[in-house]
Amino acid sequence: MNQQTLSQVSPGHRVQLIAIQGDRVLTRRLLALGLSVGNEMEVLHRRNGDVVVGRGGNRLALGHDIADRLVIRELS
Repeated sequence: MNQQTLSQVSPGHRVQLIAIQGDRVLTRRLLALGLSVGNEMEVLHRRNGDVVVGRGGNRLALGHDIADRLVIRELS
């Protein structure tokens, strides 16, 4: 099980969110965007730590400051 932050994952990989390293405000903000611990998503694009992920037919762009706080594990 390889744990890393979302900003480190190459495009095309499926990942699962296992932890959010942030305060309650960040956790609520991500929940409002449809991301919570346990969610699976695919990394679609990455540039300079900024990430675009796809989940359930939706795309979500995350800046590097947020992507650096999301601990994930890569799925097959």
